[in-house]
Amino acid sequence: MADQQSPHPARLSRRRLLGGGAAVAGAAGAAGIGWGAATLTHREHDRDAGLETVPFYGPHQAGIDTEPQRHVAFVGFDLLPGTDRDDVIGLLKIWTDDAARLTQGIPALADTEKELAVRPARLTVTVGFGPELFTKAAMTHARPHWLKQLPPFSIDRLEESYTGGDLLLQVCADEATTVSHAVRVLSKHVKSLVSVRWVQRGFRDAPKGQTMRNLMGQVDGTVNIAPGTVDFDRLVWDDGANRSWMAGGTSIVLRRIAINMDTWDELDDDGRELTVGRRVSNGAPLTGTQEFDEPDFAAVDQYGIPVIPPSSHVARAHHTSDGERFLRRGYNYDDAPAPGAVSNSGLLFAAYQRDVDAQYLPVQQRLADFDALNQWTTPVGSAVFAIPPGVPQSGRYLGQQLFEDSGS
Repeated sequence: MADQQSPHPARLSRRRLLGGGAAVAGAAGAAGIGWGAATLTHREHDRDAGLETVPFYGPHQAGIDTEPQRHVAFVGFDLLPGTDRDDVIGLLKIWTDDAARLTQGIPALADTEKELAVRPARLTVTVGFGPELFTKAAMTHARPHWLKQLPPFSIDRLEESYTGGDLLLQVCADEATTVSHAVRVLSKHVKSLVSVRWVQRGFRDAPKGQTMRNLMGQVDGTVNIAPGTVDFDRLVWDDGANRSWMAGGTSIVLRRIAINMDTWDELDDDGRELTVGRRVSNGAPLTGTQEFDEPDFAAVDQYGIPVIPPSSHVARAHHTSDGERFLRRGYNYDDAPAPGAVSNSGLLFAAYQRDVDAQYLPVQQRLADFDALNQWTTPVGSAVFAIPPGVPQSGRYLGQQLFEDSGS
């Protein structure tokens, strides 16, 4: 795309996409637009939605198969020097007690703003373990084989301030104040053991019964795995076959993807649809009329040109085998721009799967190799965490299966 402003929206032809022109080749971009949970929509509430709760105890941590809330904060932490295995256990016990209370609308112990805890707004707190946690806790033998930072991709422009981490907190709720309060409580109660590495906040909105849109104006999250199904159990939840302590857990790949909104704004609807492979109006694939129609990648027009360009995001992100499917959840972010800039916007893309290597990496590699969206999107943050199973009952703590139970 030319640097000079054009008086008319830029047009992107199907032939140009097929030919691998400047709009595609050599660009920097993202993984996984088309994110979220299209099968999950906000419910109608007969009472004050701010009083609704999500159970804390159970076989899985909440916040994964939970209907996506409107607000999220992902917080990455590093263990302070000298912190050992016993310290990590103590930290997890604190987080367990705090989260069990806050998610049910009960102030945490020593909560100095207890009035803010009474509106849980479907609050969920999800904890993850980074690769280096296992080294620092002298438990490398228990680390899953897929738990490592992603390999470098040519499209990446990763910033240290959004990458890596020993521990993760994923805090979600339908009210921003609830998220902010929970993050504050959970962080300050363990400040003697960890330092905050990064905080990434996001939001998602959609009318009743509709899929969210990202800040590019695209319907985002049409294709997903429905919680409570056989596929979800098979592809998202770990069965403990490789690491027994992971039974009931999963993994998260968190990618921060910056969007160049200034150049995207120059593209007309035809160009946007050819780039993404879906209609701007309702998210339908270019070969269909409704959002949830199955894309037909073999369909061609009267000239023999594929209706959905092979370089479109939909074509590149589509799984080539059943084993490449995973749960997608996306949140918009819109932070303060740098001096002289107009925007600092993008997507926080969370992918949940049993095995990062087998499920996520093949899709990400295809997107990195040749995705038309790479002209306008750039990964600037990346982190991978193991999500341990849930706390089955009161008296136990997050991660106890790893640190104390046998067979890790």
